[in-house]
This record gives sequence, C-alpha cells and structure tokens, in this order.
Amino acid sequence: MKIIIISGRSGAGKSVALRALEDIGYYCMDNIPLELLPQLIELLSKSQKSIAISLDIRNLPNNTDSINAIVNPLENKHQIQIVFLDCDRNVLIRRYSDSRRIHPVSQVYELPLEHAIDHEYQSLLPLREQANLIIDTSKLSTHQLASKLRLFTLGKDDKELQIIIQSFGFKYGLPLDADYVFDTRFLPNPHWLSELRPHTGLEKCVQDYLDAQNSVQEFLTQTQNYLAHWLPLLEANNRSYLTIAIGCTGGKHRSVYLAEKIGAFFAQMGKKVKVVHQAL
Repeated sequence: MKIIIISGRSGAGKSVALRALEDIGYYCMDNIPLELLPQLIELLSKSQKSIAISLDIRNLPNNTDSINAIVNPLENKHQIQIVFLDCDRNVLIRRYSDSRRIHPVSQVYELPLEHAIDHEYQSLLPLREQANLIIDTSKLSTHQLASKLRLFTLGKDDKELQIIIQSFGFKYGLPLDADYVFDTRFLPNPHWLSELRPHTGLEKCVQDYLDAQNSVQEFLTQTQNYLAHWLPLLEANNRSYLTIAIGCTGGKHRSVYLAEKIGAFFAQMGKKVKVVHQAL
C-alpha cells in the first residue's frame, strides 16, 4: 500500500495538500496520533491501495527515535513517503495574523505567535530531515501546491477532469450541481408518438427516430463542438468535476439520447466520463 505522511509547519498548507491527494484517489485522514499509525494502516490495508495522513506538531513524539520506531517497521510492508511543507517565517506570521487563528503551539505552551512558530520549526527539524519531498509554500498558490503533489505522486502535474453527463427532466426541477445546462425541449419529442412513448433514449427505436431528425443532429454537433472548444481551459482550471446537464420535459427520451451521445463523444477523446440518467 502507498502511504504518504503529510507534515510540516502549521499554516503551510497541510489541509490543501490533503484535499489535493484526495482528488487523485488517496484515502485521507487529518491529525492522526502517530502512535495509532500501525493499527490504522493494518486496518486500511484491507480495503485501500493508497492513503495520506496529516501529522502536525500536536501528534508527533518529541524525538526522532520515537518516530523511527513507529515508521521503520511499516516500511518493510508498505511504500511510505514523507512530504514536508515548509514556509517562510514572515509569511506564516502574516497568514496567522490575517486569519486570526491561534497557532497550535500557542494553545499548548501559551507562547506569542512568533515564538510559537520558531518553537514548532525546531521541533519539526528531525522530521524535515527524513522527508522524501520538501515543498516551500511561501509563494505557491493552492493550485500550484496541488500540481507539485500530483507531479510527485503520479509523475505528471496535469489533473484528470471527471466529466459527468447527466440527463434530467425539467418537470422534476434543475440539477443543482450542474456547471452547464442545455435545454432540449424544443427538439422533436418521441413522447408524442404512441409507439415510442413507453421506450427511452437508451432503446434503438427511440435512437433511430432521433438519429433521423436534422435539428437533433445539428444540436448535438454544435453542443459537442462548443464543449470541446472550452474543455482545455476547464481542465486547466484545476477543477475535479465538470457536470453537464441535458434536459428535456420528462427526462426519458431526448435528454437520455443526447447524454449518451455526448458521453461517447468525450470518451472517444480519451476523457474520463460518467453518464447518469436522473429520471430512469
């Protein structure tokens, strides 16, 4: 099992790092006491292939020997990597001042912010020396940090976008999570043909009917071209999901047919696609 331990200075971006790893398939846990790591890994190894665990100063032992005593035996069975997030002292001071949050060391030792930051850094130095990757987040955006983690874990920094094509019926209401909504109620409706009414857009008789409608094919071509044109910029926007909703009146004929067609179009482009039919 692949295990990534995320640690580093408080305020350097451990929560952002966990979210980035979760987006690429890691099972993530925050602030786990290091002493519980062996039991936790033993349990998760039965169901997970890759996990990421965030450890901060509150959950680490005081000396390197204690850390090694826990981590080293695990390396015989699992692939363990440590990512340490560092940050410039002045940047951390500004971040905490802007957010008005209390530094975890200040909570424990009742130290002023600057002293808490310095105390934490000294305490984390042994872990920093063992890190497989050290990332200085002083000048990084959240997207840049996520990109560096993808490059480290996957060997590439591009983020695979999950495209969800969803058919729905307007009479049931709009999907609340849709990024794009296309209304197809103006297109020829198989519902008005008694022989097609009981069927859906997944069935050949309905598909043959809609295949023969020029307006349906023109709508399909223009919609596919529009989405394909803007897809590179959407992918570059570091989003995890793109939800495209195709709606007709009842959500059983036109929208289903078009969702399947558009889904197949993007799948042929090598994209990660999932087609969902809300009304079926």
